[in-house]
Amino acid sequence: MNAPTDEKLLQQYLNGRAAGFELLVRRHTQELYRFAMRFTGDSVAAEDVVQETFLQVHNSAGDFDPARRLKPWLFTIAANKARDYLRKLGRRREVPFDAYVGNEDEAGQRFIDLLSGDDVLPDEDLLLEEKRGLVKSLTEAMPTRLSEVLILAYYHRFSYKEIAEIVGIPLGTVKSRLHAAIVHFGQRYREAVAEHAKDEE
Repeated sequence: MNAPTDEKLLQQYLNGRAAGFELLVRRHTQELYRFAMRFTGDSVAAEDVVQETFLQVHNSAGDFDPARRLKPWLFTIAANKARDYLRKLGRRREVPFDAYVGNEDEAGQRFIDLLSGDDVLPDEDLLLEEKRGLVKSLTEAMPTRLSEVLILAYYHRFSYKEIAEIVGIPLGTVKSRLHAAIVHFGQRYREAVAEHAKDEE
């Protein structure tokens, strides 16, 4: 027997079956937590974002359009909660670009490796810890509007259309922001590595 879809579980919950909501929470808590952690850089804040997300789902379940997919709606709520947290704190989040893309349980490619492509970044001489520190400082300076599309695209594998829905921007803007984010990070990274090489001379 096939597992019920997210949309069916929400409908079950609306029909009075609390188990539907409980299964939704179990099904999506871990991924939402990872998303919120990458966005805020704070484990306690990430837990709060997840809790507030499901609280809003509970309160707004009746407003959900059953013709849509539920998962992008969950991430829309979580992204808004994470942005609220960052605004209140007046700080930027840290995105670990040295983490693996996709399922963290699988040995996949790191985002930082994706930036290389045909234009190999001259990072061979950097020690891993130095690289992590560099990546952290560069991502702290990256505008939220750029990094959030990277998180959704590379870590959570949302389509352009779904990212547009989650972030609330046109499809064309998603594509241009994702391209701009990669170019922005790549340029800053190469500049920093070149500067490091000079200092070593």
